Amino acid sequence: MNQTRQSDNYPGDSGPKVQPAFDVLDMNNYRVEKLRKSKKVGFERWMEILGGPLAVVVFIAIYFFADISFLNQINPDLLGEKALKRYQELGSEQFSRINYAMLAIFAASIVLWITEAIPNYLTSLLVIITIVLTGITSEKTAYAQLGHPVMWLNILSFVLASMLVATRVAKRFALWFVIRFGKNATWIFFSFIVINIVLSMFISATTAKATILLPIFMVIAAIYGAGPDKRNNFGRNIVLQNLFQINIGASGFITGSGANLLAGSLIAGAMGKSIFGYQDWFIAAFPLCIIIIIIGWVVGTKIIFPMKPEEQKPQIEGGMQRLKDEYHALGKMTVNEYKAIAIFVIVLLLWATDKQHGISQTAVAFMGAVVALLPGIGIVKWNDVDIPWHLMLFSAGAYTLGTGLEVTDLPAIAVDSAFNHFGISEQTPFWLLYVVLTFVMMFSGLIFQSKTMRTLIFIPIAIGVAQKFGYPVMSLAFPLALLIEHVYVLPFNSKPAALLYTTNHYSISDSFKFGIVMMTISWLLVLVWGETVLKWLGYTNGLFF
Repeated sequence: MNQTRQSDNYPGDSGPKVQPAFDVLDMNNYRVEKLRKSKKVGFERWMEILGGPLAVVVFIAIYFFADISFLNQINPDLLGEKALKRYQELGSEQFSRINYAMLAIFAASIVLWITEAIPNYLTSLLVIITIVLTGITSEKTAYAQLGHPVMWLNILSFVLASMLVATRVAKRFALWFVIRFGKNATWIFFSFIVINIVLSMFISATTAKATILLPIFMVIAAIYGAGPDKRNNFGRNIVLQNLFQINIGASGFITGSGANLLAGSLIAGAMGKSIFGYQDWFIAAFPLCIIIIIIGWVVGTKIIFPMKPEEQKPQIEGGMQRLKDEYHALGKMTVNEYKAIAIFVIVLLLWATDKQHGISQTAVAFMGAVVALLPGIGIVKWNDVDIPWHLMLFSAGAYTLGTGLEVTDLPAIAVDSAFNHFGISEQTPFWLLYVVLTFVMMFSGLIFQSKTMRTLIFIPIAIGVAQKFGYPVMSLAFPLALLIEHVYVLPFNSKPAALLYTTNHYSISDSFKFGIVMMTISWLLVLVWGETVLKWLGYTNGLFF
């Protein structure tokens, strides 16, 4: 398409300026850096301005002036092994002071993370150094979180993902699958379901998946008559379904996102393990992931945004040919692509059989990354690897905060005090605790801007509640972990949501209608899951029967 248009003439111009018309089928037009950047305005802008001072006030008020009864007289019988050891080392009074410090740091960091007054990684660095200066943990313990096995798994997963992106295997697979199976509108949607599930197996960054897929589904939207200035239900569905699948696809695998890995680490730590099993997560979470995605497709394309017959037919003659041209431009499969696929398959097989061979996910990722980087034999060079170190520092701060909570046992102390205050006794039925905690975890996704933050707040609370009532840690913590990825309702709920909103294919009310319905359905499914699958696996005793 070589159409041109003339622009206005200006004094001194030698002639009319000629600019190429916007080619709706050119994937380069949909690269992330070419999408409009949204600026914070109104309430979000005021949150950003006031977040810093508010965090300082919150910290000072709690640490220096607060008088909280349940922190003044801490019952050592409530403490876990690490917290009890720290209590015996410091004595009652000093242990109380580090709990005040932990609460102050926790509250101030939540304010900074919610308001985004400063970058998230900078908040994490402040968390780490403040935990050291207030004596909650030693420097060695606080700084060591950057070397946590799950941190290494995060880093090495980005190495493996970079291998697949650099060799263009991910793009080739996505294009091939859509061309091969996307014969009509229905099969195009099913193609993206498969593509998102496969990418979720080995790419632990949901934003990276969105970046890979965005140019492809934007071109398909244009083929079916949808564009930034011409919305239709095909366009709404193709973007919102991908946003939904990018997030929910990650929920099926512990390696699906950094927040999943954090949840697994917190649960494993409470159970006295070093890391949560890949198989344990997959068996319980993957079937639910598939069910939710299929229901999401039905709800979106058949009920909320039903497509007219004309919207289900290509509007641009030969439009799919552009995808074929893009695919053919990749050329024949290279040796490096075959190597990347082989490494990817072997890593997945070893992850999926961790119980059989006993090698941890981190060790498997280490082996895969080493092979991928080996000179002569490997596929990528270190300079080709895209590791978002700002996210790694953010995660390190989150793990350090988690360590501080574990050392002080603040969640368990706070839960015990809250339950005593409201008269909640050991006779409270399990189903009520399960219903309330899963409800709060699910719908907190409407408010929070970080999956990691929600994980860090609610998983320890679930662990504390389980320990107080004598239930297995998994019975309450794991159901909450299944809900981490429900962050697709509003643009600020996750980075993929913010990114895909800039495509202008849907409004906030569109995403809210679809999102709130799917959150409600998914929450009800988790209740059913607790009564059935999680009961059969021995994670819960069932909810109602």
